[in-house]
Amino acid sequence: MKIAIHHRKGSFSDRWIEYLEGRNIPYIILNAFDNNIIRQIKENNVSHFMWHFDQNYFEDMLHARTLFRAISQIGVKTFPNEDAYWHFDDKVAQKYLLEALGVPLVKSDVFYHKKEADEYIESTSFPKVFKLKGGAGSINVKLIKTKDQARKIVKQAFGRGFEAFDSWTVFTDTIERFWRQKTLHNFLRVLKWGFKGIFVDKQYKVFPKQRNYVYFQEFIPNLTYDIRLIVIGDKCYYLKRNTRDNDFRASGSGILEFVPGNFNIQAIKIAFKIADQLNMGCVAYDFVFNTDNEPLIVEISYGFQPYVYDQCTGFYDASLNWHESKVNLENEMIHNFLKQ
Repeated sequence: MKIAIHHRKGSFSDRWIEYLEGRNIPYIILNAFDNNIIRQIKENNVSHFMWHFDQNYFEDMLHARTLFRAISQIGVKTFPNEDAYWHFDDKVAQKYLLEALGVPLVKSDVFYHKKEADEYIESTSFPKVFKLKGGAGSINVKLIKTKDQARKIVKQAFGRGFEAFDSWTVFTDTIERFWRQKTLHNFLRVLKWGFKGIFVDKQYKVFPKQRNYVYFQEFIPNLTYDIRLIVIGDKCYYLKRNTRDNDFRASGSGILEFVPGNFNIQAIKIAFKIADQLNMGCVAYDFVFNTDNEPLIVEISYGFQPYVYDQCTGFYDASLNWHESKVNLENEMIHNFLKQ
């Protein structure tokens, strides 16, 4: 067994490397973007290739799936695997996948022609939640309250389109977080993301505009939080994300709780069941609860922000029992991956 890792400081790979070194497991650092990467993989007899590719890097999204699909043809196992990466950061793809599996999810509608989208607006009720395919932290999410607002959204979707990176939302969310939690960390975050929000970092400028489709999701009123459940192997980790003040969005709020409180634990059961069907190795779910307190999936992902989940206080097992323990999700990822 020979592990190859594409390393980016501050990603999952920091701890993957620590895990391998601590156990004297042979590994090699490879640059996935090298022109001769296939030759390097063959010459080094690589059996497993790990890369925490990120939706915020255009070059990652352009290249990772292609490389992984190619090397899987010569028997190299990848993390994430194809079942995890084909729909990564694509809410529309996830809609079709989850509908195919028949799992409980927030109802979503997508249209690829303006005529059908206009007809939908006239026949449905509002508010609705408008989203682009990609984006984390709710940056490409808007509440559409009226038919007139929806018509404008549709006109733009089938016209000039939308920037893939909503810089203004990033800027305003960062300012809001700073005023709510006046810490040095958040002040530095204001400087960093405020700059990105105003001027737009060059890495975001290369993403193509989003156009010629429109995606609406049912609005569930009176939401004050969602829960993020992460299933890796036989463990399920819990995080509660509270909404911003006077806002329906929980993702990206930074208002987090790590100790499980009262919630419909059926969400844990659903998360384990679907993990087997998805075959992703690591799957993070965003759950909300409707007016009948039934858990509904909003979206899924193999990747998420590192280190945040160190504050989790334990995990659920498949029998829905809670176990207090120290949490290191990156270690769980690589441990379960290398068992394959």
